[in-house]
Amino acid sequence: MLEALTGTGLAASAGLNAYIPLLTMGLLARYTDVVNLPGGWQWISNGWVLAILVVLLAIEVVADKVPVVDHVNDVVQTLVRPTAGGLAFGAGSGAETVTVSDPGQFFGSSQWVPVVIGVLIALGVHGVKAAARPVINAGTAGFGAPVASTAEDATSVVFSLTAILLPVLVLLFLLVVPLFVIWVVRRRRRRRAARRATRPGDRYDESVTHS
Repeated sequence: MLEALTGTGLAASAGLNAYIPLLTMGLLARYTDVVNLPGGWQWISNGWVLAILVVLLAIEVVADKVPVVDHVNDVVQTLVRPTAGGLAFGAGSGAETVTVSDPGQFFGSSQWVPVVIGVLIALGVHGVKAAARPVINAGTAGFGAPVASTAEDATSVVFSLTAILLPVLVLLFLLVVPLFVIWVVRRRRRRRAARRATRPGDRYDESVTHS
């Protein structure tokens, strides 16, 4: 069960930032004994792979903090983040960590299952993030973009480490995310209602009705 929570946390982290969970696992596996990646996932700790992830992370960090550019980035990341989530879940759920000593038995021989689960989790988190950003930008005239992006990056880092070191806390995520989704949906509905109320045609119809 803990390996499933580890994979879930890493995949959710990838939904916020595709490169942070992969980079976290790779660095910990390469330079510490905290993570021991399974045979098919050793490439994540390769030096060249880590260097590429650092470059991609730097680009992502900058692009996601600029209004309008962040929207374009989210469109591009619609493919990247779910893919990273699948990789993160597959590697994380099969890795030995300080809390998981025998991870190989949870998914049995169906090694594609954790990858698909990770893709779906990361896609869901990415969808919420992409939907929330326009609401934040509109409500703050774009000034909220760097703040929100920084918070998302920090959350991704914390969540990646938590998924590896204390996967039980991932259960809290399963409680918080639905509340955040409800908030986003309500804000988007309010924005749509406000737009309808301020349309010139609507004001004209209202004045005609009163006259």
